[in-house]
Amino acid sequence: MARLLDGTELSRVMREEMAQEVAALRAVGVTPGLSVVLVGNNPASRAYVASKTRACEALGMKGQTLELPEDVSKEELFATIDRLNTDPEVHGILVQLPLPAHLPYKAILEHIRPEKDVDGFHPLNAGLAFVGDPRAFVPCTPAGIMEMLRRENIPTRGRHAVIVGRSLIVSKPLASLLVAPGPDATLTLTHRHTPDLAHHTRQADILIVAVGKQNLITADMVKPGVVVIDVGQNRVPDPGSARGYKMVGDVDFDNVSQVASAITPVPGGVGPMTITMLLANTLQAARQAHQARAT
Repeated sequence: MARLLDGTELSRVMREEMAQEVAALRAVGVTPGLSVVLVGNNPASRAYVASKTRACEALGMKGQTLELPEDVSKEELFATIDRLNTDPEVHGILVQLPLPAHLPYKAILEHIRPEKDVDGFHPLNAGLAFVGDPRAFVPCTPAGIMEMLRRENIPTRGRHAVIVGRSLIVSKPLASLLVAPGPDATLTLTHRHTPDLAHHTRQADILIVAVGKQNLITADMVKPGVVVIDVGQNRVPDPGSARGYKMVGDVDFDNVSQVASAITPVPGGVGPMTITMLLANTLQAARQAHQARAT
C-alpha cells in the first residue's frame, strides 16, 4: 500500500512557519495583504475565495474580497484592478477564475502588475519563472507540487517524471520546474490525446496527472514503486453525502495505491498545497515590496 502524501498536514506545518515570517514583517510595520476579485455568484468560486480569505487571516495577513456583479464591464473591472495596483497595502491581487464569457480573461490577468500577480499568470512572471529568476511568482499548484516533493524527500534528480496534461496553469510551469537545475528530472510531457498513453505512464518514476477526467490512470498504467501526484478535481454523484457529490481525482486511487510507493489523495493532497503556496507568494510579494521601499 502506498504512503499517503498528506497535503493537509504538510500545509499546516508550512503555515506555522509562514505565520512567524508574517509576524516579523508586521513588527516592522508591514502586514501582507491579499485582495481577491470575485465576479458573479458562482457557488464554487465563492467557497474557494472564502477559504483563501480565512487562510490569510489565520496567518495574520489582510485578506479582502471585492465582489463585482456578473455583468460588470471590462472597463469597470480594469478600474478595480487599477485601484489595487496602486494601493501600497495590497501586496497580492488575484482575479478568481472562471470569469463570465464577456470578459477577456487574458487581458484582465495581464492588467495586474507583475509584482502583485501572486497567481503567477502574468507573462512576465511566466518568463521569469522559466529562466529560474527568484523574483518570479510561480503558479501555486506547480509550486505546491515541487514543495511537496522536496519536503516528502522524494528524489527527482535523474528520475523520469511524466506529466499528463498541458495546461498553462499546471503542466507547462511544472515541466520547467522539474527540469531546472536542482530538481534535474528527466521529463516526458503528455496529454489525454497522446497515442498509447499507458506506454509513457508506465515509464514514470514520478507521475503527475492534471487532466480532469475520472479514472484516466488505472493500475495497469503504472509501474511498481511509482510516486503519483493527482491534480485532478472531478465532482461525481454521491447520494450518501450531505452535498450529494464527492470529489475524486484523475487516478483510480484504490487500485493505483496498491502499486505505487506514494500517492496524493483527492481531496487532501495537492489542493491544500495550492492555497498554501498562494499565501507563500503573497508573503514573498510583501517582502519584496518592503525591500524595494527600503532601497
